[in-house]
Amino acid sequence: MLLLSAFFSGSETGLMTMNRYRLRTRAKKGERSARLAQSLLERPDRLIGTILLGNNFVNTLAASIATLIGLRLFPGETGIAVATGAVTLLLLVFGEVTPKTLSAIHPERLGLPAAYVLWPLQRLLFPLVWLVNLIGNNLLRLLGVSPEEAAQHSLSAEELRTVVAEAGAMIPHRHQKMLLSILDLEKETVEDIMVPRNEITGIDISEPWEQVRAAIVDSQHTRLPVFDGSIDNLRGVIHLRRVVRLAAENNLDPHSLVGLASEPYFIPEGTPLNQQLLNFQNQKRRIGFVVDEYGDIQGLVTLEDILEEVVGEFTSDPATRIKNVYADPDGCYRVNGSVTIRSLNKNLGWKLPLDGPKTVNGLVLEKLETMPQAGRRITIKGYEFEITETRANAVKSARVRPPGEQRAAA
Repeated sequence: MLLLSAFFSGSETGLMTMNRYRLRTRAKKGERSARLAQSLLERPDRLIGTILLGNNFVNTLAASIATLIGLRLFPGETGIAVATGAVTLLLLVFGEVTPKTLSAIHPERLGLPAAYVLWPLQRLLFPLVWLVNLIGNNLLRLLGVSPEEAAQHSLSAEELRTVVAEAGAMIPHRHQKMLLSILDLEKETVEDIMVPRNEITGIDISEPWEQVRAAIVDSQHTRLPVFDGSIDNLRGVIHLRRVVRLAAENNLDPHSLVGLASEPYFIPEGTPLNQQLLNFQNQKRRIGFVVDEYGDIQGLVTLEDILEEVVGEFTSDPATRIKNVYADPDGCYRVNGSVTIRSLNKNLGWKLPLDGPKTVNGLVLEKLETMPQAGRRITIKGYEFEITETRANAVKSARVRPPGEQRAAA
């Protein structure tokens, strides 16, 4: 009876603490024990009912046998007291604590073999288990608990992030970063990675044709926006591959250039990156323009920008990991005003505030509360910013000294 009690107690702990996702993987590989265990865990109320029926039966039988032995060895109430104390100690040590502790440490080693016994036992005792569960489940529903919902084990994004972060050597570090970056896409919006409108390069058809040809020839991009005087008068997006043939035949002019341009694709501000990645896929697009609530263009986002959020920049040099950020030998960083705060925090491990402006320029202007001037210094969350260049009432570039470098310099 003690061995059976240990079996039921250990199998309960082993099956209930088993990693459901590892179990599911082993079941898909065709392991019979894993399939049986997964079938049992689909209805934990029935599994627990079967285990407790067996456990209570053997414990009661063990107590009865111990009482008979106690009465034969000792007269009257002494025998009952000795038997009660002895069976309680034995069941506690050998029937509960030891097997449950062992199963908690090695759930698969004990839980999977137990499934071979519990699966047919559950079907054999099904009428009795069904009756017990019927009463118990109705009591649970009175408390607002649904046994069917309790059987569902789904991970939230935060829980999945914890699982990936704690995977250790099972997942290479680079792959962990990529998986965590995918999960972080839902927290980031297109404004976090867009090219600001004042830095969008394109083809202005209002300029002399020779300058337009030079812009096409010297472009480092395969797709360029076409506009008339201002980015607000956007006419479309041109793929330079479509322009090469006409340019080679000397048939390229402003009219044919606009005719080759495809309709621009607009993105509402505040769109999460994970959603925009799906939108690019569904719309068969690679470039889009972020617009605010008034329809004004705020910036430009490409498919490559979103993919770089997952795989990182295609460079291994930490000093050039972020575009327009350069490390100085003294520990400071020369930063372009258009660099986003989030990219600095992510790639350099900084802790600048993210609940306000998105860029270095916006952060400095918010702190200054006045027009920027070259040479002006301010401190934000321990980071010392020195404005090195301004243009059109905006911070063109700044020199940033992290908190640790300030202490080192002192």
